[in-house]
Amino acid sequence: MELWPGVWTLLLLLFLLLLFLLPTLWFCSPSAKYFFKMAFYNGWILFLAVLAIPVCAVRGRNVENMKILRLMLLHIKYLYGIRVEVRGAHHFPPSQPYVVVSNHQSSLDLLGMMEVLPGRCVPIAKRELLWAGSAGLACWLAGVIFIDRKRTGDAISVMSEVAQTLLTQDVRVWVFPEGTRNHNGSMLPFKRGAFHLAVQAQVPIVPIVMSSYRDFYCKKERRFTSGRCQVRVLPPVPTEGLTPDDVPALADRVRHSMLTVFREISTDGRGGGDYLKKPGGVGEARL
Repeated sequence: MELWPGVWTLLLLLFLLLLFLLPTLWFCSPSAKYFFKMAFYNGWILFLAVLAIPVCAVRGRNVENMKILRLMLLHIKYLYGIRVEVRGAHHFPPSQPYVVVSNHQSSLDLLGMMEVLPGRCVPIAKRELLWAGSAGLACWLAGVIFIDRKRTGDAISVMSEVAQTLLTQDVRVWVFPEGTRNHNGSMLPFKRGAFHLAVQAQVPIVPIVMSSYRDFYCKKERRFTSGRCQVRVLPPVPTEGLTPDDVPALADRVRHSMLTVFREISTDGRGGGDYLKKPGGVGEARL
C-alpha cells in the first residue's frame, strides 16, 4: 500500500514533464512539429472515419456516401492553414461518366481532392487501404474501388468491371496514374491502367494538377507549415474512337500537358516557390 503514493507522484511528474516538453519541442524543433502535425493529421482522419461509418452504413456501400466523407474532411485545410485554390472546375463534363487522372505527391493530396471532387466520383485505391482501420471501412462504404496491384490479372478484371460501372451507373473514377507518392517535385512516368479504362469505356479523361507543396511541406526536410496550393482542372481529353493501341500515346500526351501545367502553377508563387526554378533541381532534372 505504501507504493501507491510513489506511483502517483511519478505519474504526476511524468505528466508535468510532458506538459513542459511538448510545447518546447513544438516551438523549438521543426522536425518535432512535423511529426506532431502528421500524427494529428492521420489520427484525425481515423477519428472522423469512426464518426462517418454509422452515417454511411445507413445506405450501405454506395457512391453517394462519398459526399459525407467530403463534407467531414473539408475543414482540415483550415486546421493547417492551407489555402486551396481551384481553377478550371467548369471543365468537368456536366452529365456523363469520365476518368479523372491526378498527380500524387503525399497524403495531403486528400485536401485538394476533397476541394474539387465532383459528384458520384470515387477514387481507385490500393487494396492495402481497405485494412487501414476505420478509414478503410469508411472508404469501402463510400464505394472506393480497391485493386491489388501485385496481382495483374485481378487488377485487369477489376478495371473491366469498373468500365461497365462507369456506363451503367453514371460513376466517375479518380486515378493517380503515377501509382505511388512522388515527393521529388515532378511527376513519375504514368501507368496506363486509367487510360485503358477510359478507352475501353469510351469516356473522356479529365486531368487535374495539384501544384507542388514544396513551399509548405517537405517530408525529407521534416517541414510542414502553412501555405497555398493550386488545383487546376484541365479540359477533358476525348477517347471516342481510340483503341488499346492508342493508349501509350494518349498517356504520354496527357502526362506532358499535366507536367507543363504543374511547372507553371508551381513556380508562380502559389505552391512551389522557386524550388523548380533552381538549376539542377529535381523538377528540372526529371525533364
